[in-house]
Amino acid sequence: MAKNSIDGVVLITGAGGGIGQQAVYSFAEAGARAMILADINEENAQKAAETARKYATHPDFRTLIIEVDVADAESVQKMIDVTVKEFGRIDYAVNGAGIDHLSNEPFAEASIEDFDKVMSVNTKGLMLCVRAEINAMLAQETRKITSRSGERDIGRGVILNVGSANSYAGLPAKMAYTVSKHAVMGLTKMAALDHAADGIRVNAVCPTWVRTPMVEEECRRNPTVMQMVEGIVPLKRMAEPEEIADVIVFLCSPSASYVTGTGIIIDAGVTLTVHMH
Repeated sequence: MAKNSIDGVVLITGAGGGIGQQAVYSFAEAGARAMILADINEENAQKAAETARKYATHPDFRTLIIEVDVADAESVQKMIDVTVKEFGRIDYAVNGAGIDHLSNEPFAEASIEDFDKVMSVNTKGLMLCVRAEINAMLAQETRKITSRSGERDIGRGVILNVGSANSYAGLPAKMAYTVSKHAVMGLTKMAALDHAADGIRVNAVCPTWVRTPMVEEECRRNPTVMQMVEGIVPLKRMAEPEEIADVIVFLCSPSASYVTGTGIIIDAGVTLTVHMH
């Protein structure tokens, strides 16, 4: 196995849209052998699987569609059990399922119902997925690569969580979302710390504005968002989901075998100029 190879089994939640969908395509291009597309919307996942086959470079590329509610422990465990039964292992797990809240109020007026819903998916759902993925990976044999420095153990598996720039900073009137995304980094760090010795790496990507359906809906509700992006982001644009997906593939690849417990901020330089705004 080469150090830049992604020849293995990939499980992606939130695979039917946004960053998760683009991660499906990037892993297919990178040589994934099998792809499990898990989403609460099975139809969207099926469409993504059909497109992924066009990008796949592995000669025996296979896909499996699983309907999952990440906030439900039984649904998550079923996803893991079906995956392991079908493919024998999980080499890479990308946790991309997440939601935003529709109401934007200051902290004192924040909806408890919104808070519970967002935390159920973005925080509890992520914990359930990471916990189940780790338990599956603990039962796997480690894998090795051959590099310039010789043979190297790359561990039992890699987990990648989709966070946000809100994992590190706040956004006015986005209390529930911001708290849930801060929790992404807490979960990422604890999983990485507790299971590094087991050969399991856990990292996160933390992008700012990405042209996903969720962000496009926010732009429709609030037309000033694009003006804000153009005023704050040095590149004067949002990221494309594919740009985030490519970083995800790198962090999962053996090229990043010494990286664990970190969140990569993908912001086109926003944090370089944040003091100016």
